[in-house]
Amino acid sequence: MREANSLEQSLDGEIDATLDAVARRIVEKRLEAPAVLFLESHKPLSFLAGQGVAAAMPFLGPLIGPSRVARLSLILQTPENVDRLIHKIEMLSSDSG
Repeated sequence: MREANSLEQSLDGEIDATLDAVARRIVEKRLEAPAVLFLESHKPLSFLAGQGVAAAMPFLGPLIGPSRVARLSLILQTPENVDRLIHKIEMLSSDSG
């Protein structure tokens, strides 16, 4: 558990950059409402999604890189990161609207 926390802290800046990029892409495609609805409704399952990505590391690692897989796993398994993504989408949406 301690290793996961230190990994999450070291990747926090990268996670934030990833969340920004995802939010920007969602707003550019004008998919704010469906994305927020999807994220809110699936937030209780976020831990399982993150664990599924971690379990798929041997398959996804060679395709997209182990660091990206780890980052994606951390993003998906914590509801706080899902909330951060929702907040970023809403902020970008209100700025562009």
